[in-house]
Amino acid sequence: METPITETGCCPHFDPQPWDETLHEWHEKPFVKATVKTLFFMPLNFGSVMTRLMKQLDAVGATVPEGLGLSDHRTRWSMDIYVAVDKPVEGLENQTLSGNFFSKVYEGPYGQTAAWCKDFETVVAQRQLKVRKWYMWYNYCPKCAKAYGKNYTTIIAAVEPDQPQ
Repeated sequence: METPITETGCCPHFDPQPWDETLHEWHEKPFVKATVKTLFFMPLNFGSVMTRLMKQLDAVGATVPEGLGLSDHRTRWSMDIYVAVDKPVEGLENQTLSGNFFSKVYEGPYGQTAAWCKDFETVVAQRQLKVRKWYMWYNYCPKCAKAYGKNYTTIIAAVEPDQPQ
């Protein structure tokens, strides 16, 4: 079974409503992990890594629920990509994520990322949550953002209740 072809033949259409300012509880949610080279946090080979991953997933009949792909910007020189899958995939690095995750959707050019992150911190604090780990979900590639007329980015963070000290 192949991942469904989308309107663009690339990124699936994104519905922001289920992801905007919502809390998600994941229990061993399966992902495959890959690494992307970056230069000062700007991805250099994101497209080729995603193309390779998608071909490997299609070859074994794995799909990507909701088109979910999380980016973990570990350093200025590399980021890890976690692509949600419906089953473990032999030959790839399989990972699971568990816990409570808060998400908020933003729309606009990537240059606004710093402002989005600041806003996200404010929203999380207002909900009396503490971020344990940040992820970025770049919902569309540049080609698809142009085709769909929106450039969504979803910030997803593993969170826990903020305990007063």
